[in-house]
Amino acid sequence: MSELTTGPALRERREALVREHMESENHHDFEVTLGTFDHPRYEIVPTGDVFDGEEAVRRYFEDSRTAFPDQRNELIALHHTDAGVIVEFELKGTHEGPLRGIPATGKEFTCRTVAFFLFEDESLVCERVYFDAATILSQLGLVQPAPSLGATAADDR
Repeated sequence: MSELTTGPALRERREALVREHMESENHHDFEVTLGTFDHPRYEIVPTGDVFDGEEAVRRYFEDSRTAFPDQRNELIALHHTDAGVIVEFELKGTHEGPLRGIPATGKEFTCRTVAFFLFEDESLVCERVYFDAATILSQLGLVQPAPSLGATAADDR
């Protein structure tokens, strides 16, 4: 491969596509989001869900935005690898609709999240998302927050 296909030019094209993808998700412009993929695929690691193909991904958008109609991301950092782009961001939303059978709580959440945008050359083939589900569930009032280890250490002194 030439420098053009493996170097800074490829990184710039991938980064521009990832930024377009994330911004289109914020605006719920899912036609644009779907268009950023060669073949749409989301892997949501904490839940074990895989949404493979346009129909499954559209269902994911519908279900997740019914539960969190204001779901959005705020970019923190981008990191480039040979396989793609790793993105750190704050995932935010308000629980205003059913979530896997759980009624809306009306509460907001913010959770540090990491997504691996995986590429084959210039084609986006997967967004693999990692987050701490307990952080979200506790902010929604659905589980008891874990005690802080820092507070425990200070209390033990």
